[in-house]
Amino acid sequence: MPEIAGPVNYASQPMTSSLRTFPLLIAMALIAGCDDTPPDSSSQSSTDPTAQPGAKASLQVEPTGHDEVRGKATAEPRFVGSETCATCHQAEFEHWQDSHHDLAMQEASKKTILGDFGNAEFNYFGTTTRFYTKGDRHYVRTDGADGQLADFPIAYTFGIHPLQQYLVELPGGRLQALSIAWDSRDKSEGGQRWFHLNPDEHIKAGDELHWTGLNYNWNFMCADCHSTNLQKGFDLSSQTYDTRWSEIDVGCEACHGPGSDHLEWAQSDLSQTAENTGNRGFAASYSGRKKASWVMDHETGIARLAFATETQAELETCAQCHSRRSTAFPGARAGDALLDHFNLSLLDAGLYHADGQIDDEVFVYGSFLQSKMHAAGVTCSNCHEPHRLELRAEGNGVCAQCHMPARFDTAEHHFHPKDSAGSQCVSCHMPAKTYMQVDARRDHSFRVPRPDLSDRLQTPNACTGCHTDKPNQWATQVLQQKFGEPLEPHFGEAIYAGRHGLPGAESQLMALVADDSQPAIARATAVSLLPRYLSQQSAQLLQVIAQGDEQLLNLGLAKSLDFAPEQIQLALAIPLIYEGKRVTEALAANAMVDTPMDRLPQQVRGQFNDAVSAYLTSEKFNSDRPESLSNLAAVHVHRGNLQQAERFYRRALSIAPYFTPAYVNLAELYRSTNREKDAEKLLQSALERVNEKAPVLYSLGLSLVRQQRNDEALEYLRRAAESENTTAHFIYVYAIGQHSAGEVNAALATLERGLQQYPHDPQILSALVALYREAGNPDKARQYQQRLHSSASVQ
Repeated sequence: MPEIAGPVNYASQPMTSSLRTFPLLIAMALIAGCDDTPPDSSSQSSTDPTAQPGAKASLQVEPTGHDEVRGKATAEPRFVGSETCATCHQAEFEHWQDSHHDLAMQEASKKTILGDFGNAEFNYFGTTTRFYTKGDRHYVRTDGADGQLADFPIAYTFGIHPLQQYLVELPGGRLQALSIAWDSRDKSEGGQRWFHLNPDEHIKAGDELHWTGLNYNWNFMCADCHSTNLQKGFDLSSQTYDTRWSEIDVGCEACHGPGSDHLEWAQSDLSQTAENTGNRGFAASYSGRKKASWVMDHETGIARLAFATETQAELETCAQCHSRRSTAFPGARAGDALLDHFNLSLLDAGLYHADGQIDDEVFVYGSFLQSKMHAAGVTCSNCHEPHRLELRAEGNGVCAQCHMPARFDTAEHHFHPKDSAGSQCVSCHMPAKTYMQVDARRDHSFRVPRPDLSDRLQTPNACTGCHTDKPNQWATQVLQQKFGEPLEPHFGEAIYAGRHGLPGAESQLMALVADDSQPAIARATAVSLLPRYLSQQSAQLLQVIAQGDEQLLNLGLAKSLDFAPEQIQLALAIPLIYEGKRVTEALAANAMVDTPMDRLPQQVRGQFNDAVSAYLTSEKFNSDRPESLSNLAAVHVHRGNLQQAERFYRRALSIAPYFTPAYVNLAELYRSTNREKDAEKLLQSALERVNEKAPVLYSLGLSLVRQQRNDEALEYLRRAAESENTTAHFIYVYAIGQHSAGEVNAALATLERGLQQYPHDPQILSALVALYREAGNPDKARQYQQRLHSSASVQ
């Protein structure tokens, strides 16, 4: 499934960031209740998060910019269907048949359904689901959106191996994927059974992970990668789908583009002449791989590309589906630039480990961009046959195409007996992780195992992944005895420092950004982290990036502009709205949206308006998600359209009552309009519904501070600071609140505990310095001052 729409960064909103850069004493005064917010205006607006928003016509998104489908139908080549392609390309068509692309989605029938629908039953936390047939149709009896058992006909199959899911059609054009799937592996492998995708957690109706919920919605999560020429067809006013496709599966034109112009070329005289060299009626050509010349370097034992040709079109076409991304602008065709349509995830925490190894499902491309294979010019079809989707050789034969077996396929190199699991190249260089309970996927970064980093960066490694009884130190010693110590630092060290606020994070990130020998996606990740540690030197580096033409680095900067100080944000954003890739331009424009027009140079305003229009169009396209609805609301807040903003926040909560950012940001809107009681009521209701409670507790605490109910506020700030998903800032604010209440020793204890979680946080260290000085303990104050200075000087 693709990534969900870009999440709202509610931590950058005023309520949750207002203390972030304040000096200690200002923060103390604010927590103590010295706020000049006017009294509550006694507004009577409802704060029920499940209330329906206003009339359909009241949800407006202007300007609209681009249409959902690119251009006019008459100006675009038409999709003609895979059967038409088979007329001339019979061999390729036969290879494609029964491939994972061909079977990506099918109408449900006796022929296509693999699962046991012979009254088979599956028990999940006391709920018994039954799979059965009636006539020619297949049904499931399971718990629906109301939690009650009901019968649902199966509309489509989804996937084929190692599991097959089933789609159920619900009102409003929604197709939902059942979270009970069929294990289609052989019985000897543990297959031929029903299983739940979340076996260890009781997912109930109303939960975002229930099969009827947003995260199992096919129309948004899955459709555009499992069918050809998909048009989502979501209508914001009615909240319904009219999703359509040219072919139900991944057909020829999903990868080659619409074929009508190719047919016209094939039927013309050009096909019989020397002029048949171009793209033959297609927008993209993948012939570059066939023209590439690889020569074995006998000194290294590794082939090198002696004659390079264009392969970017192939990589980026595959990446449209085989990457972790969200669709920003629909209508992508074969050969289109990835960042004109998709917001690509970088090496973000939760998706990738700090060293770039796969963590969550990331679908290959982001991993491959890290690899030496990519840097050397290898492309997807060098290893995978593009129509069958099978590997081009068995076992180590794929790698032997470029890596001399006499040097690498030996026990001397891999330390394992011939034909053992450990002798396989992929065991060490492409370790697998299992997703969806049964689907093992290999890391495509083709990395050298680095057990020496595992303890320091909290990362897995292939060695102890197999030798589970051995420590990382053992594996490190074995590799160092054979190959010596790694000579260069790994980019993961900088990314880990940036994620965790370690001393020297800024300088390490700057060094990574500036090192063009490192993978662009790692450097882009460093760019995205750098605004959290900004100094004059790093700000200058980011300005160079903004004015440069490295696409991934520009994307990383656009993603992180919310973290940049206001005084330089505009200088970084303006060059990016001219960057040339729609996704980057739209993200940059959003960061500028609250800039008064008179602050922009006259020649910039038109470009800015176009980029904002694109951003709004993108979020409208994804307005079936609470993230995009909240993003649209935020734009209306910046423009002063507060009633419209409230409607969008309420729409977000009506479809996702568990969505924390919408509560926090709507409460901030109420605060800004002197509706503090409404904010409090909203946040209280949120605590009953959200899973991520810490931001709500924190916001509620600040609301009570503004109402001068400091004792109550302190309790909520305590709960925020002690929550599982707390932040260093929440801990800091709670300690300052304790101090303001006269509980100096308690405040120091809170800060000391916080420092154990966040050992290099400058806010916590600064507070410890100030409070120990005040408490008459200069030695302790000096100790923490030295730690603070040490962290800053390394930066």
